[in-house]
Amino acid sequence: MSSTPSELLLSWLLGRLPDASKGWFEGQLSKIKDDPTKKAFDMCFAMVPRRLGKDDLALSNDELAAADASRTGWSPRYWSIDVAARIYLLIDISKDNTVPFVERFKQLHRTADVGELLALYNGLPLYAKPGVLVGLAADGLRTNIKAEFQAVSHQNPFPAEQFSENPWNNMILKALFIGVMLEPIQGIDKRANPELARILRDYAHERWAADRFVSPELWRCIGPFAEGVFLDDFQRVIDHGNDTEKKAVALALMSAPPSEGKNKLCVQLAEFDAALAQNELTWATIADEMLDNSLAVTRKINFEVELKR
Repeated sequence: MSSTPSELLLSWLLGRLPDASKGWFEGQLSKIKDDPTKKAFDMCFAMVPRRLGKDDLALSNDELAAADASRTGWSPRYWSIDVAARIYLLIDISKDNTVPFVERFKQLHRTADVGELLALYNGLPLYAKPGVLVGLAADGLRTNIKAEFQAVSHQNPFPAEQFSENPWNNMILKALFIGVMLEPIQGIDKRANPELARILRDYAHERWAADRFVSPELWRCIGPFAEGVFLDDFQRVIDHGNDTEKKAVALALMSAPPSEGKNKLCVQLAEFDAALAQNELTWATIADEMLDNSLAVTRKINFEVELKR
C-alpha cells in the first residue's frame, strides 16, 4: 500500500533536516494541532524558510516514483525544502472543515511573497477538494512572474485535470507569450483542441507579421489538426525556419491527419525520418535544443525566449 502525499512529505523532510530544524518543525506541528485559532499555523508558515532553509529537496528516483504512485502525476522533482514543508502544512489545513480552505487560500494569497505563492500553487493537486480552487489557480496564471506561472503550469497535473477549455487554452498562449516552455506542462497532447490550434495560428501570424520569432513548441498543439491552411504554415517553416523549427514541424506532422499535403511535407523533411523512427527526436529533445541555444531577451516585465539564428 502506497503512502499518502502527506506521509511522504513528512518522511522526506524529517530525513533531511538537521536535528535543530527537525525539532523546531515537529514542535510547530504540535502547536498547530492544539491551536484552533490557526495563529500557530500562520507563524509557522511564515517562518519555514528561516528555520528550515531553502535547499533543494533533491529527491531520488525511487522517491519520485513513490510520489507518482501516491498521487498520479505528482512530480516534486524541483521542490525545495521550504516549499515541501509549507505544502505539508497546507494539505493538513485543507482537510479542516471549520474554515473553508478556499477562504484560507485567499487569505494567504493576499499577502504572500513569491516563496509562499510557489507553495500555494505547487500544492494544488494535493489539497482536499482541489476543484474549488480552479478559479484561484486560473487567476495565478495572469502573472508575468515566470516562477509563479510555472508553479501552476509546470510538472503539475492540476490544470489538465481541472481546467475547462478556455482557461487551458489561455494558459498555453500565455506560456508562449512570456517565454515559458511547454514541454513540462502535463497533459498537453491530451488537451489539444481545434480552438487552441486556431488561436495559436493567429498568434504565429501576428509574430511573423512583426518579424518576431515563433516558438517551435507551438506546432505541437497544432499537429493533430494540421490540414489546409495549417499545412501552409508548416511549409513556411520548412522554407524559412532553422533546424530546430523544422524538427518541430516534422514531429508535429506525426500527429497530423492523413492527407496528400501532409505526405508532401514529410518528403521534404525526410532527413529526420531516422531520428523519429528511433525516438531520438521528441518534444523533450526540441525543448533541450531551445534551452541550449536560447537567448533570453527582457522587454519591460515580459520575457521571451528567442533562438539564435
